[in-house]
Amino acid sequence: MTPDLDRRALAVLGASAFCYVTGETIPVGLLPQIATGLSVREAAVGLLLTSYAVVAGLSTIPFTALTMRVDRRRLLAVTVAVFVVSQVAAAVAPSFGVLAGARLICALAHGVFWSVIGPVAARLAPPGQVGRATALVFLGNSLAIVLGVPAGTALGQWLGWRMALGVLAVGGACCVLALITVLPGLPALPRDRAARTGAQLRAAVRIVRDRAVLRLCVITTVVVIGHFAAYTYVAPLVRRDGGLEGAGLSLLLLGYGGTGLLANAAVGRFVDRRPGAVLVALLAAMTASVALLAPVLGVVPTVVVTLIWGGAFTAVPVCLASGVLRVAPHARDAASAVYVVAFQIGIGGGALVGERLVGAGLLGVLPAAAAALALLGCVLVVTAPRVFPWRLSAADQHRAEAAATVTT
Repeated sequence: MTPDLDRRALAVLGASAFCYVTGETIPVGLLPQIATGLSVREAAVGLLLTSYAVVAGLSTIPFTALTMRVDRRRLLAVTVAVFVVSQVAAAVAPSFGVLAGARLICALAHGVFWSVIGPVAARLAPPGQVGRATALVFLGNSLAIVLGVPAGTALGQWLGWRMALGVLAVGGACCVLALITVLPGLPALPRDRAARTGAQLRAAVRIVRDRAVLRLCVITTVVVIGHFAAYTYVAPLVRRDGGLEGAGLSLLLLGYGGTGLLANAAVGRFVDRRPGAVLVALLAAMTASVALLAPVLGVVPTVVVTLIWGGAFTAVPVCLASGVLRVAPHARDAASAVYVVAFQIGIGGGALVGERLVGAGLLGVLPAAAAALALLGCVLVVTAPRVFPWRLSAADQHRAEAAATVTT
């Protein structure tokens, strides 16, 4: 396998990740347009994230186990093809119920996609460059927040939310073709071909019993619930605080993602050496910035604290994902599946909490609730030094990477 082919394959994986993240979170930017177009409350549109997350969370572990013996290239292409079908169905949905059902089609494949993409990136990496390859792929996540959601929001405001979903479907179709063309054949590993589905399910259960993995998943769930409780309703929040909507909202979301991209670049320099310190700093920044959204501040302060919030949270998943590989290097697939479930519980739970508060007329309470959960996550990180060590020596990093490389 040539180095050029490796880079192309990783770029295709990153592009697929970009489409998935944009598709999952695009209702955040188009919440008012969807609500108006389908004659439903904005709070109800927020539940699109909850229902998606619930189905993704329930299906991830069993579907990942069922597909362990499938060639990874074929499996990724199928999951992205499912994404394309769901976006087409959502774009032409005549009612809110049909739209929600179309998204659930995608949710069934979501967990498998995210459970597989990390280990595949590791298999494509040359020796000693697993972390670098994974970071390149997960750049697609950051770009989805930086470009995907803001651009989709702007397009939806200009040509309608249905057109925005249609463009996502076209992008996904291009990724399917690229995955088939560029990605090398990746047959299942011998240990996965030999294992029965029941054994894979039991492996996932054993991973949940691992105290380090369990603590990481608890931290993930707490932090993500807090974030998505507020982020799902960022459109009405900034409209209330700063009168930002339309083009102003699109520009704010672009800035939100842009600060996240900068934070990712900065965090990437230190997360391997100081995982605990970096994550605590991010959560502290998130706590302060979201809390400041509770009072009505005006345009400039609202923009500033929202950008800080974006920079802080967008870099948090980098710390969490690297933690999965560090605490469970010998059971990467199972640990990734469990982590995906925890993240989806966070997304769905956060959107549900947000819907309950917004539905009760308590929009202004959302930032305070998000800040409280971010602070709780910060405390949990500090009290879990095995999961997020304050400092790792070069020898510790080498051993962790060597163990992860052997399992690929």
